[in-house]
Amino acid sequence: MPGDKSVYPLVKPVIDRALALAGIVAFFPFMLFLTVLVKSTSEGPAFFAQERSGVGGRPFTIYKYRTMYVGAEKDKEKFRHLNVKDGPAFKIPDDPRLTNVGRILSQTFLDELPQLFNILRGDMSFVGPRPPTPDEVEHYEGWQARRLDVKGGLTSPWVIQGMHRLSFDEWMRSDLAYIQNMNILTDLEIIFKTVFLVVKVVFKTVKEAFAG
Repeated sequence: MPGDKSVYPLVKPVIDRALALAGIVAFFPFMLFLTVLVKSTSEGPAFFAQERSGVGGRPFTIYKYRTMYVGAEKDKEKFRHLNVKDGPAFKIPDDPRLTNVGRILSQTFLDELPQLFNILRGDMSFVGPRPPTPDEVEHYEGWQARRLDVKGGLTSPWVIQGMHRLSFDEWMRSDLAYIQNMNILTDLEIIFKTVFLVVKVVFKTVKEAFAG
C-alpha cells in the first residue's frame, strides 16, 4: 500500500533518486544556461556551497546557484537588523546582498535546482524538513531537534503553506507533523504542489519583467 510505513523507508530513497536523475536529465540544458548566466553577470563562481546539518546533525555540503555577491555570508551580521524571522531563522525581504540575476532565481526557487545532485548523492530527499545550518541547530530547543531524525528535503510542507507567513515555532511544528505522518502519497502531493507553485511564480515573474 502507498501509505504503508513498513514499505515507505525502502521506497522513498528509490523514488528520490529516480526523480532526481529524471530532473537532472530533463533540466540539464536549462541548468547549463543558468550556470552561464550566473557566472557571466556577476563576479564569482556560479554555485554556492554551504554546510548544512543532515540526519542526526551529520554535516554535508548543499549546493545552490549563487544568488548573492561573493562574501555575502560574512556580511550577514551587518544586515541582521533587517531580519524578519523569529528564532534562529534568518530571512530578509528583498535582501540587499542579492545580485540582479540572483534576485530572480531566489524569487522563483530556481536557485535550488543544483540540490537535485544532493538528492542523487543521498544527502537529501525530495520532501523533508529544509536542512538547517549548524548555527541554527545550536539554538534548537530539545523538541525542535527531532526534525533532524530524517533527511532534509528540497521541498517541505511549510514551503507550500506559505513559508514567510509562519513563525519559527509554526515552521518547526509543521516539519514535525510531517515526520510523524509522512508517507508516499503525502510526498507526491507535496511535490506536485511545489511544482505548481514554482511554475506559477516563474510565470508571474516573467510577466512582471515584460510589463516593466
